[in-house]
Amino acid sequence: MAAPLSTAAAGWLSEPASSPPRVRLLIGGEFVESRATEYVDVTNPATQDVVSQIPLTTADEFKAAVDAARTAFPGWRNTPVTTRQRIMFKYQELIRANMDKLAENITTEQGKTLKDAWGDVFRGLEVVEHACGMGSLQMGEYVSNVSHGIDTFSIREPLGVCAGICPFNFPAMIPLWMFPIAVTCGNTFVLKPSEKDPGAAMMLAELAMEAGLPKGVLNIVHGTHDVVNNICDDEAIKAVSFVGSNTAGMHIYSRASAKGKRVQCNMGAKNHAIILPDADRDATLNALIAAGFGAAGQRCMALSTAVFVGGSEPWEDELVKRANSLVVNSGAANDADLGPVISRQAKDRICKLVQSGIDTGARIVLDGREIVVPHFEDGNFVGPTVLADVKSDMDCYKEEIFGPVLLLMKAESLDDAIQIVNRNKYGNGASIFTTSGVSARKFQSDIEAGQVGINVPIPVPLPFFSFTGSKASFAGDLNFYGKAGVQFFTQIKTITQQWKESSPQRVSLSMPTSQK
Repeated sequence: MAAPLSTAAAGWLSEPASSPPRVRLLIGGEFVESRATEYVDVTNPATQDVVSQIPLTTADEFKAAVDAARTAFPGWRNTPVTTRQRIMFKYQELIRANMDKLAENITTEQGKTLKDAWGDVFRGLEVVEHACGMGSLQMGEYVSNVSHGIDTFSIREPLGVCAGICPFNFPAMIPLWMFPIAVTCGNTFVLKPSEKDPGAAMMLAELAMEAGLPKGVLNIVHGTHDVVNNICDDEAIKAVSFVGSNTAGMHIYSRASAKGKRVQCNMGAKNHAIILPDADRDATLNALIAAGFGAAGQRCMALSTAVFVGGSEPWEDELVKRANSLVVNSGAANDADLGPVISRQAKDRICKLVQSGIDTGARIVLDGREIVVPHFEDGNFVGPTVLADVKSDMDCYKEEIFGPVLLLMKAESLDDAIQIVNRNKYGNGASIFTTSGVSARKFQSDIEAGQVGINVPIPVPLPFFSFTGSKASFAGDLNFYGKAGVQFFTQIKTITQQWKESSPQRVSLSMPTSQK
């Protein structure tokens, strides 16, 4: 088994004369100190302690990172795919050996529970494992003798320098959605982690180099708006992956695609579950609790809205009882079921949206806004919250809350429930809970969402499928990972060849066809 990282800081943190430590850049295979004059605090959301600081990468440093990726590309693209695969095999071994340390860093910077942070890493690891089969995933096509003595075949080639812009809610999983597939296809990469929790991405980069990734193949820059715009504008970058809010996502999609780049943007969501009266009561309640409140609701596939056919009243008492049994605590606590939300601003926004629902007629069934966690009084905690009698014109329904808030709605029939879901602008995921195969089949056929669960609350596919959000939840043509992910990071080249003994022929200026 590979030895774990020797220290939490390793090579990516500097120790200035005064604390807190500063996060370095990764350029050309070296962790380097930034010359930035401005830094952003990385804060533990349970304590408000400043964990570290990230630099606002300068224009020259950004250019150096892109140049390093561009310089590394010719040699890397010509590296045999079997060699690239072997690096991924070693990489997944190193990630496994360091999962606990990665999870600890995620809990410190992002706030989620250790168990949930471990799952964050593992879901990313599964993408690395999938990349280990790139020799098969990247296969082209061949047709012999399409015409007399002529063969045609297609191959998939890497694009060049690609870039990824990551959100705060999955500090390990989302970077691992992006660069392992990209680099195993033969591209080089510039990654911008979230400024709120960059540590996991830095640790993953260090492990990638230990696994054998050559210098310049993976580079990391830090920052906010300016570095995002630089990624969109730089002519050397051929493709951009983004996960985050709709506001940022549509800006990136518009700006980068206008520059001729290939772009994929996973954005906001309002994921619904339809509950039929015949649903398994115990399993359905557990699913609503887990998917609604897990990760403090900070998942793009969080189940935020439950539509009860016939009404929610018969379910509410038990739903509240189970939600009340959840332990809200620092993510590092062994008994924690959910930790804090990422920032004070996020908590304020969640609370305001809940209040707006109450002010417009929603019924508060469980209110977690005033929760205080002993010993963590300064933490950004919001307890499980349930609003009933929610209507589709309320702001709490129209906007993605991104917190531990479950909205309860009523529908008269399955058709009515499906219409409620389909009228919503988002299309990441939707689920149904029922024991009726007829109802489930109707749901999967009629629902307008990219990922559908049948008695499954969070239907996120494993990496041999793709993450297929739709409608306002996605911008682009090719989704993340799976076959679509490989297609996104490669371009098709089609070759038509003819080999024959030379013989005197008359020149023909007519259009070539397959006919003799």
